[in-house]
Amino acid sequence: MCDTVNNSGAGHDAIRQGNRFGLRCYTAAMYARRLRVEIVVNGERKACPLEWLDAFCMRNFTGSAEFDDTLPIAEGQIEASLRVDPSHFARAFGEWLTKRGKGNGQPVTVEIQAEPSHS
Repeated sequence: MCDTVNNSGAGHDAIRQGNRFGLRCYTAAMYARRLRVEIVVNGERKACPLEWLDAFCMRNFTGSAEFDDTLPIAEGQIEASLRVDPSHFARAFGEWLTKRGKGNGQPVTVEIQAEPSHS
């Protein structure tokens, strides 16, 4: 068990890889579920880039605490606690991506599906 989750200030990369102090506070069982995140722009569907997931899930970029219980783990994948409502996450993330021009002038739709549980 860890007293400090991530005090390095390095964001989600530090959490995924162990922070600069060598602590690995997150385990495969840290979050209750793994979600697949896909974006749809102009009818084209693809896994959401990890960089976009990382930026949205970090409070210093969004100013929102409601998605603090998310951890981007790979392109198109996040782990999330049961407190995170996937449909609300998808709507908010899609709006955020659209406002930042990630759809090249087109609206960005985010679709989220639960992946098989991991152990």
